[in-house]
Amino acid sequence: MSLEVRAIDESEFHAWLVAKRGGFLSPPVVADEEVADRLPHTDLSRTFGAFDRGRMVATFHSFDQKLSTVGGADLAANAVSAVTVAATHRRRGLLSRMMADDLALARERGDACATLIAAEYPIYGRFGFGVASWGTEWLVDVTRSGFDRRWSGPSAEDGGGRIDFSDGAQIRKEGPELHRRFAAQCAGITDRTPRGWDLGTGNAYHAQPWTEPFYAIYRSAAGGVEGYVAYTTDDKWSDQKQPVNTATVRDLIAVTPAAERALWRFVCSVDWVTKVRTGYRAPDDVLPLLLPDPRAAQVLTHADMVWLRILDVPKVFEPRSYATEGALVLEVTDAAGYANGRFRLDASPAGGSCVPTTAAPDLVLDVAELATLALGDESAVRLAALGRIEEPAAGAAARADLLLRTPRRPWSMDIF
Repeated sequence: MSLEVRAIDESEFHAWLVAKRGGFLSPPVVADEEVADRLPHTDLSRTFGAFDRGRMVATFHSFDQKLSTVGGADLAANAVSAVTVAATHRRRGLLSRMMADDLALARERGDACATLIAAEYPIYGRFGFGVASWGTEWLVDVTRSGFDRRWSGPSAEDGGGRIDFSDGAQIRKEGPELHRRFAAQCAGITDRTPRGWDLGTGNAYHAQPWTEPFYAIYRSAAGGVEGYVAYTTDDKWSDQKQPVNTATVRDLIAVTPAAERALWRFVCSVDWVTKVRTGYRAPDDVLPLLLPDPRAAQVLTHADMVWLRILDVPKVFEPRSYATEGALVLEVTDAAGYANGRFRLDASPAGGSCVPTTAAPDLVLDVAELATLALGDESAVRLAALGRIEEPAAGAAARADLLLRTPRRPWSMDIF
């Protein structure tokens, strides 16, 4: 009997959640309260299941997303999530069928690209996805960081502002505008919906027990909100009756360097906190070099974050900004056909143009490799050295780096 792949209906949503949870090796039990909370926020036309004799054996979901590109413009993205295949039904092409159907619909809608966070690295390259950004988490030993533990608030060095404790309601009010301002400064940021802010501040149903974080807002000397941090702490004491608590940063957004420095100093000076887990940050985050002793920041995790699948080459490369002037002819291979072709990119600080061409190519590369270059993170020279792109025109990879790479690396602060 053939396996059926289709969008689910409302009556199947509970079974879909159970199958998804089991696919991620979580207890396959879903409360009715969770179903009632999540169903109104789920587009069932983009929620797929695979069925074997009526039993759900695979799950897939997508939703509209905005992805910031270099210079602050938004790309219309098809965000892919909740991808699971039951252990009993592996290697039967279920993911390939669901992905192909979803990407075809995204292309029809006019989306520039698709995005996802990969649980396992080797899976998604074969569907044309490439790693567009990376994330790094540090563990800071604040006792050896070199910071003055007697820190009493932002100084003139940190902009002369102030930090005040806040709450989830205030973050839901101030956070969205801060997030939009930050996305305009940093490529790779995915948008947050009101539902996302509710979930991130405990104002919605959570399947797992919710721990209310501490919130602190940074205001400039003029009174404007320029950043905030949310963090939790544990409650640990040594055998010598000394506090050895770890603060775990859930969220830290700053739209000015002064706010960023002040918020990190604040978290690293909280009484009883001896270590700080930073959460996922950009690989070139300023934090380690902000410490008088950067060795106090130990890398816990460095891993791929947002995977990008280009569906329309001009829609990805025309909206972004370019720091210098130049031109490249890119020959893109795409087994699925969405981005296949030869394109001439003409770029300058005034903007970019990307159009089909018959001119000889400067670079030849797969769509997945092009995705790694799109937000400015990867080096075309490095990819050429790895044999992952061809360079028919001598020096073209170096020219590509001058055009495409950015001074700061792209970053995504959210898992979706």
